[in-house]
Amino acid sequence: MIYDVIVIGAGHAGIEAALAASRMGLSTLIITLSSQAIARMSCNPAIGGVGKAQLVREIDALGGEMAKAADSCGIQFRILNASKGPAVQSSRAQIDMEMYSRYMKEIIEKQGNLFIKEAEVKSLIVSARSVRGVLTDKNEEIWSEAVIICPGTFIDGVIHIGLKSFKAGRINEPAAIDLGQDLKNLGFHLLKFKTGTCSRLDKDTIDFSKLIVQQGDNPAKPFSFSTEKIIQKQIPCYITYTNKRTHKIIFDNLDRSPLYTGVISATGVRYCPSIEDKVVKFSDRERHQVFLEPQGLTVQEIYPNGLSTSLPEDVQIDLIHSIEGLENARVIRFGYGIEHVVLEPTQLYPTLETKLVKNLYLAGQINGTTGYEEAAAQGLIAGINAALRVKNREPLVLDRASSYIGVLIDDLTTKGTQEPYRMFTSRVEYRLILRQDNADLRLREIGWDLELIGRKDYENFKRKKEAINKGFDYIRNTRFPPTEELNNKLSQYKSSPLKKPITLEELLKRPEIDIEKLREIFLLENNFLDILESALRQVEIEVKYAGFIQRQLKDVQRFKNLERIRLPLELDYNCIPSLSKEVKEKLNKFRPLNLGQASRISGVTPAAISILMVYLKSY
Repeated sequence: MIYDVIVIGAGHAGIEAALAASRMGLSTLIITLSSQAIARMSCNPAIGGVGKAQLVREIDALGGEMAKAADSCGIQFRILNASKGPAVQSSRAQIDMEMYSRYMKEIIEKQGNLFIKEAEVKSLIVSARSVRGVLTDKNEEIWSEAVIICPGTFIDGVIHIGLKSFKAGRINEPAAIDLGQDLKNLGFHLLKFKTGTCSRLDKDTIDFSKLIVQQGDNPAKPFSFSTEKIIQKQIPCYITYTNKRTHKIIFDNLDRSPLYTGVISATGVRYCPSIEDKVVKFSDRERHQVFLEPQGLTVQEIYPNGLSTSLPEDVQIDLIHSIEGLENARVIRFGYGIEHVVLEPTQLYPTLETKLVKNLYLAGQINGTTGYEEAAAQGLIAGINAALRVKNREPLVLDRASSYIGVLIDDLTTKGTQEPYRMFTSRVEYRLILRQDNADLRLREIGWDLELIGRKDYENFKRKKEAINKGFDYIRNTRFPPTEELNNKLSQYKSSPLKKPITLEELLKRPEIDIEKLREIFLLENNFLDILESALRQVEIEVKYAGFIQRQLKDVQRFKNLERIRLPLELDYNCIPSLSKEVKEKLNKFRPLNLGQASRISGVTPAAISILMVYLKSY
């Protein structure tokens, strides 16, 4: 059997990779251990969050599927940091997990050029340091021009519940053993990371009357730029807290914790720690929040976000029963920790192709990340670049000034990671111009050029751009003279009176005035009211933050100047005498594509960058 692209794994990374390659016209095979586990949400039932929502919006802008799936299957939507500036506002949606998996499975089954196969990949077929296909557990040789590995936590996965451990890729699902050894034999440097999940609780055994209710936003705001409105039924979540008794139970049983007895040696997630980690490391805190998330509209399971643990089952029961509202909660499934193989990501190019083996791409947790959104973003880029390689086209590399996806991949491939990597807005230097609301303006054209965007969506995008221009023209050219009536209206919003004619743009720059207040004050004309709401939001942000945005754009230009200076892959840095031994070693190891990437490698000094610039002029 011969395919253009083979994708190993059907999780969030594998789905986006396979859809991208097949939508770009290539015959694509997705190999999974179980077709019933496609797009299974292994951990929390949510998409988005701070930093992660920006990734989801960018996936959508480029033509990926995650945002549309979230909109179809979301049962509660909220804007986080809504009271803060637009740079850190992020969407989050609770997801019906079963519905999400069914949605993605149906999308894959209906996609042309895309085929599904149940099998375990035992090894890669490699010739002359280039991947040629895969060998399955049935001794089938399946050939392809490119292979993308998206295994999640399955390679050499080991689950821990207390001092009991067993091999598994996910609870009740087998681990993939041989592929990890094959990667090691090929010369890759492998690490082991640890992640974990919470127990699942029976909804009917929780006393919700004791809990704090948290409703979603009304109306719910979609993730996808293609979704007009959310039509799915919306339901609440609930909040409770741990207490001193909970913490005592945990402290009393640390001698039975795999984390604190040395059974688990892998590095865990810093920003999503287990409850035992939180209690030990923040021993001064009297309580920790537990966010009770429904896993769907028709299922009994509740996910107690904040109680991730690998403690023994009897201890899990005791600590759960110590929490208000959960005194009689029945555990449907226990939480666990899982160790899994990670390939040190500096062994990848920013295209996500490996440096050791040509035409081999990696995406998702195998690159050291944690989270559905980080995985999906990498899968999309890996799928796009695998397809572009097969088509003999230039690869797609998103830089730090273009997207959160660019920051994610640049961090991984340039800096590496010694712990599970999670995306945050604080990692992004230019976050004021890389907002979730303008992802389409930044990336839609790229998706269209790659043939991942349908004509209808692209036409809507062009109408939005036209509406933004119309909005700017209107507020810049519409001027009002000072009148007693107008000044009285302004005073209602504690805004200073006018002494001379003023444009709507000048008024909108005032902190206390927004688009809605302009509507109320001026009863604005129909040609303004008819402008798309999403376009007006862009106008408002650009006007209010104009000074900051202009400063960031200047920073971006300086950044791009370094990014434009290419470094030949064949360059032998040992031949540049002025570089230190450490810098030579690191540049030869990392093989940066340009001066910008070289400047972000730890230990590569500004002086070394200057030396490289001089050397390149005579190269």
